[in-house]
Amino acid sequence: MFYKTCFLLISFCLISFKSLCQNTFIPDDNFEQALINLGLDSGPLDDFVPTVNISGRTDLDVAGMNITDLTGIEDFSALTSLDCSDNQLTVLNIYQNTSLTELYCSNNQLTNLDVTNLSNLIRLWCFNNQLSSLNITQNTDLISLRCENNNLTNLDTSNNTNLNVLVCEQNQINTLNLANNTVLNRFQCGNNLLSNLDVSTNTDLSYLSCEQNQLTDLNLANNSHLAVLLCFNNELTELDLSQNFSLTDLNCSNNELCGLNIKNGNNTNVILMNFDSNPVLNCVVVDDSNGNHTTWQPASFSNYVNSRDACGNFIPVDSLVDFIGINYILPILNNGNYYTQSGGLGILLNTGDVISSSQTIYIYNALNCNSNESSFNIIISDSNYFIPKYFTPNNDGKHDVWNVLDNSNSINNITIYNRYGKLIKFLPPNSQGWDGTFNGTVLSSDSYWYEIVLNTGNVLRGYFALKR
Repeated sequence: MFYKTCFLLISFCLISFKSLCQNTFIPDDNFEQALINLGLDSGPLDDFVPTVNISGRTDLDVAGMNITDLTGIEDFSALTSLDCSDNQLTVLNIYQNTSLTELYCSNNQLTNLDVTNLSNLIRLWCFNNQLSSLNITQNTDLISLRCENNNLTNLDTSNNTNLNVLVCEQNQINTLNLANNTVLNRFQCGNNLLSNLDVSTNTDLSYLSCEQNQLTDLNLANNSHLAVLLCFNNELTELDLSQNFSLTDLNCSNNELCGLNIKNGNNTNVILMNFDSNPVLNCVVVDDSNGNHTTWQPASFSNYVNSRDACGNFIPVDSLVDFIGINYILPILNNGNYYTQSGGLGILLNTGDVISSSQTIYIYNALNCNSNESSFNIIISDSNYFIPKYFTPNNDGKHDVWNVLDNSNSINNITIYNRYGKLIKFLPPNSQGWDGTFNGTVLSSDSYWYEIVLNTGNVLRGYFALKR
């Protein structure tokens, strides 16, 4: 019994000694030297480090140490944070480091990275490598991912519902589904192959960089917190940022914009505004068209308006006066074409056409994405003048003033009275007419009387209606 007890005690001591003396193989001298610098090995360089010194280590920073081989990292079993960026790694096996929450391995030469066993990972920075794929579907706690400047062709973030930062610029990604990333705050996807981008569910987004893709449309109506938007070098034709009340930085240069609306109530806080090199953009909708835009680019741009409809004012269109007579021949136009209906609709008429029926003719001119229009009335009659029976001064461009048509200059003057005989307006020859006001006050709908004095001395009297 005595000998048996001694044998057991000796065996236990040997096992304990072996455990205490177990070493981890570290073949890379630069890696081992980094561990020596951290006090995890005593040196000299011998390709081994005591396992007991590293097994309980929770963080390890060996960035920028010219390491080519990280063999031995698997024995850092308690590791939660690893920074091995700025080295020369071609392989990184962290499959056994299941406690990792932060992994920084950027600026290496990695062609593969398996993080599927790291269920606790919350931050992964692997940018500037040569990765052609990256599976993060098992990293459901991930809040920050930087994988820019790799060779990725796709990226599935559907399981990463906590993702707050996503940077995947300079890859070859042609589609991204961000529907489940509802807390995303910073998103950078520039220099990819995206032709479509839906950020409608990313309502917390404050920074969006999607430059140098193939985007033709970008709807940001739901992103009211957006402060920075970089979407230059795409194929965007319309950009409405009127709901982006926090926007301070915008670069949408080098697109095909026809419309740009940045009337969001925050123009006075703009830091960067660049919409240069949009060759067909002829006006921009802003908070105050008379505000200070001297720091905006291009500096020579001046066509600022307060509404989208006002953009048409910068499109030249000819204007002709109303006509009364037995027929009318359409003259040559410099800007626009004749139509029988508003908006370039109805029948297209041509220069030289003879008009023999009373009608309104529209002159419509469209350039790029905006248009402008004027109209004139033709009254077919053998009379020398035409007296309108009503007018509707509501600023819609139709019958806004009461004006007697007098192509033969036979009228000397016109006076207008209200129904009680009070003088309201005196109109000299060739007047622009009456707009329905008296001393700056808008008059109500009613009947008004006119007295027209002809050059012959004859007087014509009658009434007309003002309709609002």
